[in-house]
Amino acid sequence: MRTHRFLAFDLGAESGRAVLGELDSSRLSIRELHRFANGPKRILGHEHWDLDLLFQNILEGARHCTTEGGAAPDSLAVDTWGVDFGLLAEDGRLVGPPFAYRDSRTTGAMDFFFSRMPREEVYRLTGVQFLPFNTLFQLASMVRDKSSLLESASRLLFMPDLFHYLLTGRISSEFTIATTSQLYDPRRRAWSSELMAALGLPLSLLPDVAPTASVLGSMTAETAAAAGLPGGTPVIASASHDTASAVAAVPAEGSDWAYISSGTWSLVGIESAEPIISSRTRELNFTNEGGLGGRFRFLKNVTGLWLLQQCRKSWEGSGGRPIDYSALAETALSAPAFRTFIDPDNPDFLNPADMPQAIRSFARRTGQPEPDSVPAFVRCILESLALTYRRVLDELRQVSPRPIRIIHIIGGGSQNELLCRFTAEATGLPVVAGPAEATAAGNILGQALALGAVGSLDEIRAVMRSSFNLERYQPREATAWETAFVRFKDIVASD
Repeated sequence: MRTHRFLAFDLGAESGRAVLGELDSSRLSIRELHRFANGPKRILGHEHWDLDLLFQNILEGARHCTTEGGAAPDSLAVDTWGVDFGLLAEDGRLVGPPFAYRDSRTTGAMDFFFSRMPREEVYRLTGVQFLPFNTLFQLASMVRDKSSLLESASRLLFMPDLFHYLLTGRISSEFTIATTSQLYDPRRRAWSSELMAALGLPLSLLPDVAPTASVLGSMTAETAAAAGLPGGTPVIASASHDTASAVAAVPAEGSDWAYISSGTWSLVGIESAEPIISSRTRELNFTNEGGLGGRFRFLKNVTGLWLLQQCRKSWEGSGGRPIDYSALAETALSAPAFRTFIDPDNPDFLNPADMPQAIRSFARRTGQPEPDSVPAFVRCILESLALTYRRVLDELRQVSPRPIRIIHIIGGGSQNELLCRFTAEATGLPVVAGPAEATAAGNILGQALALGAVGSLDEIRAVMRSSFNLERYQPREATAWETAFVRFKDIVASD
């Protein structure tokens, strides 16, 4: 049986990577070929993504596939974060640089839109968690501000769709990324005409939706040449939302599991054959986003290691030298346990100028000791994240159609041993950690499914179990964490 080769471009808010996957029978090996920095640029007072720089790095990563990877791939695909988009004019050109989701222009946009359509109706139509940066509210802010960009726009493409468009010239939106927008009706499996009418925008602004794990088209001759790849190289609509790719790669068996996709954000949820939408899921603010195989990721999006990332940036700025994440986690054990808790989802932590100061302010407001050292900050963050996971899992149990007996932590956070251990203790459930490379692996195996190299989502998960080493954590200190959880809930409720 021949070895299949797939090239995945996995773009996150901090960095992007080109990852080569080689699938030989039932085992997958992956290798990073190219890594590049990412981050919003401030232009005229607003945060934007540098689309051209990112695309040039995609082309460079493709060139590495032949120069360092040894041969051209069978196909390639791009995954990114959700909700952000670019607008195309009638002639196919971008009308301006895509805004970054943390840009401040969405302030007040939720209230503006709810004056046009009630909150309850929005959730009934979409089943999507209310977050101020959802595509719906980004568009609402542009309508409110009478943006000239909207007047020039003919089509909207989400970030991975934009890169696929630049590679192939094909205009479409992949299913999983479309569902992050709060513009998609998951029960009708179509864009919501009601929401677009409430925005006062034409439904034609939104492109056709491509099924997950389908062939979009071939690279154009121009892009293939620039990428150093053969003409006609297939471009795949794998699971284009990074979390959808990661969840597809969860190495789980059975159905009694929950996942935590742990990175800048923490996505805590279960997999469901159908969307779960009710007044109770609206009250709990859960979301229904698309997954591989037409399934849905029923989850809550909570702030994740962004807290630690921003503290690290602040500490590096004052000290002038890089600080290793694993070293930071190790220092936490030298600080007292359960001293200070924060609510990771408090709006003050969305994008503060000084994250350590924002944490101190929260501690003061809630009558807690302020962290007074790097270990104290790290312990505060990791304990608070683990307790937040416990809170979300308790909420999940209220609406889940099946029991939850095990947690799979995937993504970069699965390498944070202390966070995984804290999660097992806080939830009282066994934790299986890994792989860290779930997103890239899911992107790659979505391509394999599109081209027939694997036959199903169950087969993808079997490949993951046979290909990666997994760490397991058992809960031990239930009483201390149960007491801490009661106090944590009181502190969060008091702010």
